[in-house]
Amino acid sequence: MSYKSEKINPYDEKGSKKEQVAQMFDQIAPTYDKLNGVLSLGIDNYWRFDAIKKLKPYAPKRILDIATGTGDFAILAHHKLNPESIIGIDISSGMLAVGEQKIREKGLENVISFEQQDCSAMTFDDNTFDAVTVAFGVRNFEDIDAGFQEVLRVLKPGGVFLFMELSTPERFPMKQLYGFYSKYIIPVMGKAMSTDKDAYEYLPESIEAFPQGREMMMILQKNGFTRIRMQRYTQGISIVYIAEKPIAGNA
Repeated sequence: MSYKSEKINPYDEKGSKKEQVAQMFDQIAPTYDKLNGVLSLGIDNYWRFDAIKKLKPYAPKRILDIATGTGDFAILAHHKLNPESIIGIDISSGMLAVGEQKIREKGLENVISFEQQDCSAMTFDDNTFDAVTVAFGVRNFEDIDAGFQEVLRVLKPGGVFLFMELSTPERFPMKQLYGFYSKYIIPVMGKAMSTDKDAYEYLPESIEAFPQGREMMMILQKNGFTRIRMQRYTQGISIVYIAEKPIAGNA
């Protein structure tokens, strides 16, 4: 099954979404962290902190961070969860280069490592990780079902999948305020501060097209996850989803 967001590309309808997303993030990598904080008004930091806390009961020792970008979520996971190892993967070499510099500056090379990989065809063995995370990257997947099935494969039985994604608020007045902000403010600020003007036109389009809420929970269930739950942040601007890989006999 295909989803509307899989057909929203940064540049044109003809090319591969995966290739276009990689190109887009390579272009914006040098300014990504700064612009991301400006566009979110800094509130994304609260979302990340609260989401990471939800992993504490699982005490994960090995974590995989998909669409790791410049590594912020992986670094936060290290500080809050103290795992033995974190591997961050991304399809953008430009973003990973920025992330690797951060890791070196923080002296975390022994805990966090990065690899350029496609989440829909990962090289890791089955049942490898205690937790898999994604921060604001699932809507960039070229094939959501394939990505979720790979997550399920590499998770250990009983392991947890946690991902955050931007969403469209459903209630007044946040729905109207966010609609104005995403349609007019984000593209203008993106063009002013980024080298890739198309990237911040793609952002609101991909958010609007992405399946959210109960629809996303059903997609997770269809792909084999259990104990699925979600929490909305800031009246629905962002949602965190949590799901587990079934233990044999408990599916």
